[in-house]
Amino acid sequence: MNSVILRGRPIVGGYAEGEALVTSQEISGWGGVEAASGTIIESRHELRGESFKGKVLVFPGAKGSSGWSGIFHTARLAGAAPKAMLFNTMTSKAALGAIVTRVPAITDFDQDPLSVIHTGDWLKIDGDRGVVEVIKRGDSPRTQV
Repeated sequence: MNSVILRGRPIVGGYAEGEALVTSQEISGWGGVEAASGTIIESRHELRGESFKGKVLVFPGAKGSSGWSGIFHTARLAGAAPKAMLFNTMTSKAALGAIVTRVPAITDFDQDPLSVIHTGDWLKIDGDRGVVEVIKRGDSPRTQV
């Protein structure tokens, strides 16, 4: 099994595992996400039309207004929240979004998660310890026979 361990600073504790959805672009909290489905609707975003529902969202951070808390709170209530959030840049927007979503969240990694994790990789997140196991796409439990 080809896996990598990342260590970071826990923001929200808990355990989750799932498929990664990775973007190199920040996500806007004001008009960037359709909360009821978890779909990114920001017009020029590389993940436009993709939903983070049930996936581990890996992204550089939040941009725009503090609408993050409302968007991610609504997504959680609608059952459209990500399973976990991993991000590079700690801001009050990103932290508040993670807290109201109530999913494991980690930042300040020992390696850049955007260069290690790819969409489709399987992730095991320990939000209490700040540890992420990255199982590369070809080795993910979903693709093993």
